[in-house]
Parts: sequence; structure tokens; C-alpha cells
Amino acid sequence: MISSCDADGVSSRRLPAEWERQGAVLLSWPHEDTDWAPMLDEVRECFTEIARAIADEQTLVIVAPDTAPARKALERHPHAGRILYLDCPTNDTWARDFGAICVETPGGWEITDFKFNGWGLKFSADRDNLITQRMVEAGLLRGRYVNRLGFVLEGGSIESDGRGTMLTTSECLLSPNRNGDLSRSEIESRLKEYFCLEHVLWLDHGYLAGDDTDSHIDTLARLAPDDTILYVGCNDESDPHYPALQAMKRQLMEMRTPAGIPYNLIELPWPDAIYDEEGNRLPATYANFLIMNDTILMPSYGQPRHDELAARTVRISFPNHKVRSIDCRPLIKQHGSLHCVTMQLPQDVLPV
Repeated sequence: MISSCDADGVSSRRLPAEWERQGAVLLSWPHEDTDWAPMLDEVRECFTEIARAIADEQTLVIVAPDTAPARKALERHPHAGRILYLDCPTNDTWARDFGAICVETPGGWEITDFKFNGWGLKFSADRDNLITQRMVEAGLLRGRYVNRLGFVLEGGSIESDGRGTMLTTSECLLSPNRNGDLSRSEIESRLKEYFCLEHVLWLDHGYLAGDDTDSHIDTLARLAPDDTILYVGCNDESDPHYPALQAMKRQLMEMRTPAGIPYNLIELPWPDAIYDEEGNRLPATYANFLIMNDTILMPSYGQPRHDELAARTVRISFPNHKVRSIDCRPLIKQHGSLHCVTMQLPQDVLPV
């Protein structure tokens, strides 16, 4: 199939899959002016564990208004030299959604900067929305800076297979407080233009109670090699999520590759319900894992049976990766998980 991007001679522009080789992972460190303030020590322990796991394998980039606490927490890491720091203002820690989306082109990497508006104007994002520009200005990201700040798009809302297919959710991308002046077909046209896509898969069902993102795809279903989709399953008819997640499963079964072939579907386990102190359900999900070069960082929730089954299930699609579990119960208290606080970066955009 010939991409619509062939007309301007950039048919090779593409959004790599997360499982392709990468150079670094971005973290935004929790601080006193974030929503983490009441539980700062607890969440910093979680971030430290994530940071150590990343730096064990590849470069880590940390941003914060004051990176001194992160430097202190990681100064004894055996690969501390792999960690890069940038002091800059931040609102919060959800790097997946404000981080640069790097697009590969024949002429090199595009550092694409989309607008982040706090998941549809729910939260302040004025400082987070400037982080990509600040990283470029500081030399931490090298490539052609592309301003897409007229279009709202969060990294957690899209999944790419690196071959022209994107998976997303209509609940998020059609939110009226994101790009409400655009229709579904207009948004799809923008995505195809920006990423030279051939195929956009829209998931219309599925949600997690307590999720502020309007059903980000990385909480529900993840693309994997060999036309595989790992998705969250719920087989408990008494669970309020059951109807929506069963409808999501049926829709996934109907999806086809550009060649017309059904996707290979692998169901991730459903964790037992976790609640906050006020009795509100928290959005625990095993779909929110991070793929690195040789390791999958897998969220766990203090449920050994489900945690281990989730790790074994992910290994089916990534047999050459190690799986390293990290307790993400602190993260879900602010309604996110492991993938949400990380953003991978390609090797060639990093400082030499």
C-alpha cells in the first residue's frame, strides 16, 4: 500500500514501535509542588526503583525544578554516569503524556511537540507543556524540532507498530476538551499526516474506574510484535468493568491488519480491586508496562498470583526480554502507573 505521505517525498517518516531499539527513558521527578506532596517519600521510593531499573540498562533523563533529590537518591547507582539531569519547572510527573514524540524521517529525527492540556483541561499543564522545548534548548534532545502545539495529543493515547498502524481510543481522542473542533475523520487525517500512517484502529469500548485520562490506550491494550495485541480482560460478571471490557474484547476480535488478517490477541489478567482511603477504586492495570531494549518493566500491585501471571503473559510476546516487576501501588494513588511516568527516546536524539 502506498502511503499518502509519498506525495511529499517523505514516505519513510514513521513512529517507531516501543519495542524497537531506544537510547533513553525520560522521568519527571516528584516534588513538593506536585499532587504527590502528601505522600512524597513513598512515591519517591517508587520512582527511585524505576530509575534504578532504567539506568541498569540504558540512559535515563530526569527533569524536575530541582533535581538534587533525584541526584541524591541515585548517586550510589553503579551506572550513575548514565543519568542526565535537567532543572526546569514541572507541574507533575506524567512524562508519557507531555514527553516528546520522536518521529523517524529520511533526514533524521523529528522532535515532535504536541500540546498537552492536562487531559482535557482537568489539571494544570502550563509548565509540563514547555518541557520538550526546554529539553531541546538545553541540548538534551537533538533533531528537527517540530511544533505541533495546535493539536492536543498525549503519548499514552497512542500505540504504534512502527509499520504504519496506530491503535487509539475514541473516548480520549474525541474528547471535546482536547480537539473538540475536529471530527473523528479530521483527527484521523491529522494522525495519518503527522505519522504517515496507513491504518488507524479506533477502540470504542473499555475504561478503568479512577482513570483521569479518558481511557488512554496504554491502560487497556498494547501493540506487540507479530501483529499481536495484549489487552486487559475481565471475566468477573459482578465487576462493573465487565460489560465494557467484554465489548472491548469483541471489538479487538473484529480488528484486522492492513493485510486483512485478525490480530493475535493475548489477554492480560485482571487485578483484584484496589481502593483509596475514601473507598474510590484505583486504576490498577497490567497493560501499563514499559518496553526497554532488553527488559520489560512490569507494574505489580501486591497480588502475587496476578502479578506473576501478568509477567508470564507479557513474556509470550517478548520472549527475548527479561521482565522486572515494580510495585506501583504508590503510582495508582494518583491514578497512573509505570508506563504513564516514563517516555522512551531514540538513541540518535541524545547528546553525544
